[in-house]
Amino acid sequence: MEGQIIKIVSNLYTVSSGGNRYSCYSRGKFRKDKIIPQVGDYVKFDEKECYILEILPRKNSLIRPFVSNIDQGLIVTSVKHPDFSSNLLDKLIVVLEQHQIEPILCFSKWDLLSDLESFEMEKICVYYEEIGYVVLKNTELDRIKELLKGKTTVFTGQTGAGKSSLMNRLDSSLQLETGEISKALGRGKHTTRHVELMELYGGKVLDTPGFSSIDFSEISKEEIRDAFVEFRNYPCPFRDCMHQFEKECEVKKNVENGNILSSRYQNYIKFLNPKR
Repeated sequence: MEGQIIKIVSNLYTVSSGGNRYSCYSRGKFRKDKIIPQVGDYVKFDEKECYILEILPRKNSLIRPFVSNIDQGLIVTSVKHPDFSSNLLDKLIVVLEQHQIEPILCFSKWDLLSDLESFEMEKICVYYEEIGYVVLKNTELDRIKELLKGKTTVFTGQTGAGKSSLMNRLDSSLQLETGEISKALGRGKHTTRHVELMELYGGKVLDTPGFSSIDFSEISKEEIRDAFVEFRNYPCPFRDCMHQFEKECEVKKNVENGNILSSRYQNYIKFLNPKR
């Protein structure tokens, strides 16, 4: 039979197929060949012996969170408590872009902003919309429900941004655990213990453990550059321009004249030079 892994706890894999769920183990051959099944994997399995026999080709695969076959990533980003981090937001966008996963930007805790802070955040949101991303607030539940239809969506973002809270508001029957914000650290406590694929509003969603750091070690500098989609609007005279030290660089010119958001460009330079 064929099915999809929807939950992994220790070495037990829950496979969904034909409306039924099967608790399966993986073949010893997987361990020998260093093949690790992921939540989201489509598999062939023996429904009688409850063993996964084969992992079918993946559309894409993420390491952190450890999931596969994702269409879009809903990045839940807090604007206050924890404070907005353009660096973390852009890191998440780079990771999703690099894996051909469509980023959706969802801002939370907008009600905690002052009028001036709200005005500044609106300008940032407009910029991300103008370069092609869907941007919304976590209060726009009907819009989020519509975006989920027919898609497999990973909910991700900084710890404490309210991913699990948002999913509970979308469907109270999920009863996902939520946590308080640590006043000492200024960030949330991890509340999602494992990754699970769930059906929601005509699509499939994944709640994942929150995280506050991302490893770019397996992403090349060229892939980082190409993930900044607005750079493509300003072709440089140099075919392989990295938009860093080159003279006559069109991207650098458009940062200076305000067409490219300065924080985006500065984050890009930091991603290229993590040890500097």
